[in-house]
Amino acid sequence: MRAKARGRKVFIMLDTQTLYTDAVNLLIQLIGTPSLSKQEEGTAKLIEDFLWGHGVKTHRSDNNVWAYNQHFDAAKPTILLNSHHDTVKPNAGYTRDPFDAKIEDGKLYGLGSNDAGGCLVSLIATFLYFYDRKDLKYNLCLAATAEEEITGMNGLESVLPELGKLDFAIVGEPTLMNLAIAERGLMVLDCTAHGKAGHAAREEGENAIYKALPDIEWFRTYQFPKVSELFGLVKLSVTVINAGTQHNVVPESCTFTVDVRVTDAYRNEEVLEIIKQHVNCDVKARSTRLRSSSIPKDHPIVQAGIALGKTTYGSPTTSDQCVLDIPSLKVGPGDSARSHMADEFVFVEEIRDGIEGYVGMLERVLND
Repeated sequence: MRAKARGRKVFIMLDTQTLYTDAVNLLIQLIGTPSLSKQEEGTAKLIEDFLWGHGVKTHRSDNNVWAYNQHFDAAKPTILLNSHHDTVKPNAGYTRDPFDAKIEDGKLYGLGSNDAGGCLVSLIATFLYFYDRKDLKYNLCLAATAEEEITGMNGLESVLPELGKLDFAIVGEPTLMNLAIAERGLMVLDCTAHGKAGHAAREEGENAIYKALPDIEWFRTYQFPKVSELFGLVKLSVTVINAGTQHNVVPESCTFTVDVRVTDAYRNEEVLEIIKQHVNCDVKARSTRLRSSSIPKDHPIVQAGIALGKTTYGSPTTSDQCVLDIPSLKVGPGDSARSHMADEFVFVEEIRDGIEGYVGMLERVLND
C-alpha cells in the first residue's frame, strides 16, 4: 500500500500530566481493539486519529503509522522511536476478557497492555512532548508498526526505506526501563547429509545417519573465536533429526535442524559462512533477516540512561531490533516476564515512569 500523509497545522503544547492521562486512555482504546498480527487495521487507525488530534501529520503504509517532529531539518540526524501495536493471540489461561481493559489495584489489564502497549503509548507521549521544539539537535521519527510478534515482512522492515536516514533507534519493549544494549540474533539452519540407499542386511549403500554424525558433533562442540562481552559464545543447538523409511533400508539422507543464537560479535552471514566451511552436509539458512543488534555502552543515549540510574544488559529475546542495521537501544516500561502471559497487565505508574524515563534520556541527548 502506498504511504499516505495526513494531518493538520495546529498544535497545542501539552504538559506531562496531560500526556500521561492521554497515554493511558489511548492504551485502553488500543486494548479494546483487537490487533492480532496481520489484523492491526483498527489500532493503526486509532493511532492515526490520536496523532491527528494532536496536530501531527501522519504517514501510513499497510498497518504501519509514522510521523516526524514539526520542525524536521534534513540537515540533522534522526532518532527513530519505534514500538509495535500488534499482539499475540490470547492464551487459554485467560480468566478475563483480553479485550476489556480494566484498571484494578493500579494494574491496567488487557491483551497487549505490557507487550508492548505501555511502551508504545509512552513513546507517543514522549514524541508529543518534543514535537514542536525548534532547538533539537536531532529529528525525531515516531513509528508505530505491525507484525512484530511474527517478525512479519509487512512491519517495520517494510517501511524502513520510507523513513529516511536514521542515526540510531529506541525500540520500545518492556524492560523495566533498564537498557538492553544488545540482543541476540537467530538463524534456523536446515542441514542434509547425503548417502546411498541399500539393504541393511548386506554391505550396501552409505548410511546418511553415520555421515551426519561428525557434523552433528561439530555443532555440539565448536566454539566461535569471537566472544561477546554480554552473551558469551554463539550458541549452536541441533534440535530436530529425521532419517530413514524402514528398519531394513540404509537411509540415503539424514536431515537435521540447527538453532543458532548469534551474538553481537558476528553478523548472521559471517556465522553461516564459517559453518559451511567446517561441515560436509548441505546447509541452508531459512533466513538471515533476524540479526543481532547492539549499541555501544558509551553511546550518548545509553549514557543518558545510566545517568538516570538504569542498568545495562543483553537481551535473549528478539524484537524489531533484528531488522534494524543501525545502533538501537531496547528499553521500555513493563516487564518482559509478563509478556504473553494470561491476564496480562501493566502498572499504570509504569507508563508515567516510561514517559519520564524516555523524556529524561532524550532531554540529555537532544539538548546536550
